[in-house]
Amino acid sequence: MKKLNGIKLKHRKNTENSETVSMPVPAKIKLPMSMHMGAPCIPLVKTGDMVKVGQKIGDSDASFSVPIHSGISGKVIAVSDYQTAMGTVCKAVEIESDGKGEISEEVKKPFVADKQSFIKAIRESGLCGLGGAGFPTHIKLNPKTPVDTLIINAAECEPYITADYREMLENTEDVLNGIELVKNRLDIKNVKIAVEANKPEAIRKFDELVKDDNTVETVTLPPSYPQGAEKVIIYNSTGRIVKEGQLPSDVGVIVLNISTVAFIYRYIQTGMPLMTRRITVDGNAVDKPKNIFAVIGTPVIDVLDFCKTDIDAVKKIISGGPMMGMSIPDLKMPITKTTNALLAFKAYHEHRISACIRCGRCVNVCPLGLMPAEIDKAYKIKNIDDLKALKVNLCMNCGSCTYVCPANRKLAETNQLAKSLIPRK
Repeated sequence: MKKLNGIKLKHRKNTENSETVSMPVPAKIKLPMSMHMGAPCIPLVKTGDMVKVGQKIGDSDASFSVPIHSGISGKVIAVSDYQTAMGTVCKAVEIESDGKGEISEEVKKPFVADKQSFIKAIRESGLCGLGGAGFPTHIKLNPKTPVDTLIINAAECEPYITADYREMLENTEDVLNGIELVKNRLDIKNVKIAVEANKPEAIRKFDELVKDDNTVETVTLPPSYPQGAEKVIIYNSTGRIVKEGQLPSDVGVIVLNISTVAFIYRYIQTGMPLMTRRITVDGNAVDKPKNIFAVIGTPVIDVLDFCKTDIDAVKKIISGGPMMGMSIPDLKMPITKTTNALLAFKAYHEHRISACIRCGRCVNVCPLGLMPAEIDKAYKIKNIDDLKALKVNLCMNCGSCTYVCPANRKLAETNQLAKSLIPRK
């Protein structure tokens, strides 16, 4: 089977052998009520309230949403407006730690007897996709069409990030137990653990543990970017094509990030909701790159200080990987549910943009066969019909086109702006 196009990147997995360490509990956390796709939560607490670890402090009546829980015990010192890195505004709850770490009475092992109680429990856990997109997991696990294949996304194809790799090595049994839970509750027949070839130790571990289970197999992916993108990993693992406007479940597939499926197992065993994240901290401004566990809501500055970062030398901080990550404008911004890496760099160069030279490199590397230069042209004249014909909505913003463009044109950024011109159904 022919693999989809992509690009070769220097992976720079400097922390792949760094066992995860836990950060101290922060003095304060700030919890934005929008850390996932879908409707933002409404605060359930007010200034002056005392909260405990695991207590639900935000929720929504909307089905396409997940609740938010406190990772520390202490006092609510503010409920205020907060501007996210995307520019949207939501409420945020700020909590000052009392240092006690008291566990909330709400934290109980969930009752799971069937599929629906399983889905309900996953929603109550506050879980959204931990690979970066933040899609509510309970929605993904309750498709409207039959599903026969579960793909575990262990590609982690972005440079620098090794958080999922450490999950594979440190919590292998949790991953496999989580797979078994999902497989049984959703009656899924086949499981594919998709790992890039540059992670031989993880592949060896999984191969050994699933060798006697004919329903689970390890799929080795080429070490190229963007193997972890949903449409790409589905095609490269199964040969199935997710067309424009379709969901993976429309072709009989569910894709779960490897850290997501491991968390599912731990939550079902303990009832402890999503309150911490494993994060890779790296970049040439970081003196001690490492993988850490941090309480969700911890200020970015606290994480960087813990890893001995030269803050005065920092010119650029990215949440996530360098290809699809988001620049952080304020060091006081918090770690969120979708934060899997913080990268701090001493230099940032804004390259001069020049005219398109019609070289076609952007077309050659696009995994979905799009024509970014043509999309760019149609966007400039706001030709919606051409944008639809060029299938701009298929763009997953992997950034491969921008990366290879010799004219330094921001093609991936233009694609996203172009998508916003097309009315959504």
